[in-house]
Amino acid sequence: MGMIGGGGSILGVPVLVYVNGIESQSATTYSLFIIGITSLIGAITYLRNGEISGEAILQFAIASVVSVFCTRKFILPAFPETIHVFGSLITKNSIILILFAVLMLSSAYNMIKKRKPNLASDTKWLEFSRSPLGIPFIVVLGLLVGLLTGFVGAGGGFIIVPVLMSFMKLKFKKAIGTSLTIIALNSLVGFTGNIKDQVIDWQLLGILSAISIVGILIGSMLSKKVSSKKLKPAFGWFTLIVGISVLTKELFFK
Repeated sequence: MGMIGGGGSILGVPVLVYVNGIESQSATTYSLFIIGITSLIGAITYLRNGEISGEAILQFAIASVVSVFCTRKFILPAFPETIHVFGSLITKNSIILILFAVLMLSSAYNMIKKRKPNLASDTKWLEFSRSPLGIPFIVVLGLLVGLLTGFVGAGGGFIIVPVLMSFMKLKFKKAIGTSLTIIALNSLVGFTGNIKDQVIDWQLLGILSAISIVGILIGSMLSKKVSSKKLKPAFGWFTLIVGISVLTKELFFK
């Protein structure tokens, strides 16, 4: 997360499910707490370097925070435990993981494919807000990211970073810092959404959060020495591998 602005939840949720044996819905709650605390620490480093877009956070995060809280509080608990799809019975846990994997594959494609360089040296948020798309479009994107984040329990960095770069034209490093801030807000608010309905192992959360914080501090330091051009495809290939693994496990080895 410190190096690429996301990815922690991509590893966290599968580990909690497949290694720790936690059901996916509870794993998403654990993941939101761990990623929220970790990304908050990581965002401080980028804030000191001036690599956070306050305007983007103001417009994007408010909508996504409201959306993620409502998703965790109302939508996810109301979702049926099992549904029939093409004659097969699929559980809520499998649906969450399958959707999680599909999102990872989509993000991987977006990060791996080569783009033409942006000729503008530093496209400002105000310039984008004056375009035909404008702020309402960004608010809608925030709502959608909040919905997906709340449902799959991912911090959303693998979605937010491409959105910030593609639609807000932020540079990669600035998109990372902004993403970490938005992830912290989304994750911690989302964690409170249905915490009363679950039994939380605070000791496990504390241990994993401490390890993650150490990791993100190291990653933030390494990000200064690694080229953005190398970080983006590396992030994409990592996401692709994990996404294929999760999708294969849920579709063919249940």
